[in-house]
Amino acid sequence: VAAANAGVMPQTEDAICHAKAAGVPIVIALNKSDLPGINYDRVYSQLVTAGLQPTEWGGETELVKTSALTGAGIPELLETLLTIADLHEWKANPKRNASGTCLEASLDEGRGVTAKVLVQKGTLKVGDAVVCGAAHGRVKAIYDTLKTSKTMEEAGPSMPVNISGLDVPPNAGDHFQVVADIAQAREISIKRTGQQRVTSLGDGPAHVTLETLF
Repeated sequence: VAAANAGVMPQTEDAICHAKAAGVPIVIALNKSDLPGINYDRVYSQLVTAGLQPTEWGGETELVKTSALTGAGIPELLETLLTIADLHEWKANPKRNASGTCLEASLDEGRGVTAKVLVQKGTLKVGDAVVCGAAHGRVKAIYDTLKTSKTMEEAGPSMPVNISGLDVPPNAGDHFQVVADIAQAREISIKRTGQQRVTSLGDGPAHVTLETLF
């Protein structure tokens, strides 16, 4: 996602690098295209410099002009994403146990640990026993990421949701997986916590001297 009035920012370059490292096709959503006086040639030039040449300029990268404010271009963006998914035959099985990635997590005073997760496979349901990195727990509630007060009973593939019920906040990027029961989730969590402790202890110097201290 790039802002039409700001062009390629440092965070845009980071996103491009992550997408390229993942080896996945890139679609550019050029947001704020509803603003007047947009210099598209400047933005396109910056994208080319960043290694993305839009199809309008003879490249292979799809670009869709959008506006989050007015909703313009969003149907075209979704259609583009679906077309690319169809071309690569990307499918997810919604009937298996859910798995995916934690995007971020925090400790909320009212809800306890809240984790924003992206479901990539299966369907995540309230009551599922989950392991996420070294965290574990039973999903107490699933919340819509946009309407944070709206609760959901389940979340299918490609859906980002906020969940509560984990014992500690997982790290961003941690993989989550639904397991058979809470006992298995706790067992895996304890094992991972032990592994992390061993790793962290092994990183430091075995013998502290004045030199290693500094």
